[in-house]
Amino acid sequence: MLYLNMTIGSAHGWGVCGKHLALELATLGPLRIVGESFDLATVGDALEFHALDALVLRRGQSALGTTRQSPLVLDGALLQGIGDERLLPRDMAVRGSKTIGYTFFERNLLQPAWVENGRRYFGSVVAGSSWCASVLWEAGLVDAKVAIQGVDHTAFHPPGSAGGERQFLQDKFVVFSGGKFEYRKGQDVVIRAYKTLQDRHADVLLVNAWWNPWPAIFDSMRSSPLIRFAPPRGRPQDVISGTLAENGIDLERVITCPRQLNSAMARIYRNTDVGLFPNRCEGGTNLVLMEYMACAKLVIATNTTGHAEIVTHANAQVIATKGEAEVKDESGVLVARWPEPDLDDVIDKLEWAYQHRDKLRALGQRACETLARFTWRKTAETFLGIIHEVAGAPE
Repeated sequence: MLYLNMTIGSAHGWGVCGKHLALELATLGPLRIVGESFDLATVGDALEFHALDALVLRRGQSALGTTRQSPLVLDGALLQGIGDERLLPRDMAVRGSKTIGYTFFERNLLQPAWVENGRRYFGSVVAGSSWCASVLWEAGLVDAKVAIQGVDHTAFHPPGSAGGERQFLQDKFVVFSGGKFEYRKGQDVVIRAYKTLQDRHADVLLVNAWWNPWPAIFDSMRSSPLIRFAPPRGRPQDVISGTLAENGIDLERVITCPRQLNSAMARIYRNTDVGLFPNRCEGGTNLVLMEYMACAKLVIATNTTGHAEIVTHANAQVIATKGEAEVKDESGVLVARWPEPDLDDVIDKLEWAYQHRDKLRALGQRACETLARFTWRKTAETFLGIIHEVAGAPE
């Protein structure tokens, strides 16, 4: 038996990853889900919820052992999420006969004690990108492995293959920017670059999906020297609108998306022209970027850190970098160094896309061809191979 302890949902990256891994692993062998609960609202699809709910560990379904002083011990291997660079289990109250941890982190200056956590708590630590794994290797966790996330190609596919052509905003040049609003994901660069495009051309429009419920992460944008950022507290959409207006963006030419289920984003992607992803760092491969490209849409994106797994000069307009951004934590300690996207190059490539709309479809098709290789089934098979190596084949 294989056990999975990850967030299950459809509105953020960890939840999407946990949901699809559970569904795919269950087709490859016996699986039980342990850990925090989920419901129909968080899953977002009645059929998926029914399938996932049937996998939840119930009393009497496993040989379990526990005491008040020790965690719940499962009778098989456990695949568990790791919350951050400290390499601690997301749930200290449960462990498997062997525990395999899956991690995505961006603070890349690791402390020795964190590396020791990885050795102590996990039979194997698996990173969501080669860049993330390289940070672990360099820090001394030399047996760290890599498992790349997939794309749900039933939802994210080219216009015309099942979902129809563009329906809205045909008279606009539409720039899409996605990912929770924070300094790491570079929405300050998006704002500055889009402001330039907006001032040059009357037919441009920005669609953003920047929903972020975590105030501390949202406030990381205070590190940016590129924009004015002193947002009042309020509804997330109002705070984003206020930030855009403060930086000279015409709100009549902006659509700010509320929190939405993952699959609903495909329709938004297909009604835009280009995706802008000047992300400073990604510990994984950036699901929003991957899903956008799978819809046969051109991206203007960095190809550093986790993006390097996906973005190439053949399938995207690659943003140059210029120096490094130094990142400090709340106490002023340096915790990361990230490649800094070149703002001037972002503006140039955005202008190129505006002037060469006739070339975007062919470039988007190349992106789609790249992403066809990335499936959740392949991710699940990668994990089964790792589990077999570490713990033996699940029974």
